Amino acid sequence: MRDRKDQAAKEAKRDEERREEEPAQLAREQARRKTDLVREQAVQKDQAGKEARREEKRIEEEPAQLAREQARRKTDLAREQAIQKEQAAKEAKREEKRIEEEPAQLAREQARRKTDLAREQAIAEDQEARRRKAKNQPPE
Repeated sequence: MRDRKDQAAKEAKRDEERREEEPAQLAREQARRKTDLVREQAVQKDQAGKEARREEKRIEEEPAQLAREQARRKTDLAREQAIQKEQAAKEAKREEKRIEEEPAQLAREQARRKTDLAREQAIAEDQEARRRKAKNQPPE
């Protein structure tokens, strides 16, 4: 029974110590929450300041960025136009060369056709001559 009394006394003492400690514990938690809140607000303020500086810098640099982009587009357009001009010049040269070579090409084709026709006529005449010869020869 004495153990129970001792245990009950110990429990009562612990409860009393807890009750005595509770206001201090609450005060510490409140102080910690306040510190955390102040720290979080400081971080947010710092982040807002950094964001504001970044935005300011972006606004300051925007005209220069736009000018660079415009210059790049102008350079790209000039390069493209130069390529197109070069291609047009090459095409014109090819067309000029084709026009210059066309009469000679036509003459070669005409000569080839004339030669082919003469060859065909010679073959036909040769065949005709053989047929006549074969017709005029008596059978053996």
